[in-house]
Amino acid sequence: MSFPQPVPGLVIRYSYLWRDEQKRGQEEGLKDRPCAVILVTTDDDGDQVVTVLPITHTPPSNPALAVEIPLATKRRLGLDDDRSWIVLTEANRFFWPGPDLRLAQAGDPSSAAYGLLPKALFQEVKNKLIAAISARLMRVVSRTE
Repeated sequence: MSFPQPVPGLVIRYSYLWRDEQKRGQEEGLKDRPCAVILVTTDDDGDQVVTVLPITHTPPSNPALAVEIPLATKRRLGLDDDRSWIVLTEANRFFWPGPDLRLAQAGDPSSAAYGLLPKALFQEVKNKLIAAISARLMRVVSRTE
């Protein structure tokens, strides 16, 4: 088996490095978490570069800067039943698959993905993310090791 093909809307298991953790000098995320792939590009060498948004249980201080994942979607993806939000104020960018992609089942690279967000939910994420970027409220942590 191999790693899944990264596509926008794919929810993956990833060791996310928060921007404030990076500012403190950390190079590794403290927790593996689901993250939503928002963008996949290819660099000049043909390597895939993936940008992901973190998913958290922490309610957003500003609801305009996050998108809640419906319970039915969480269940379909195999996530827990607690409320969760896709954060729109920061992202990680890395070469696919990268060392921080995590497997849910040892030895099975395909287990790094939970599944795809519904198209309507992904469109809401994109629309709100564009607004956050336009307002200069979004930051990217590059993790290209």
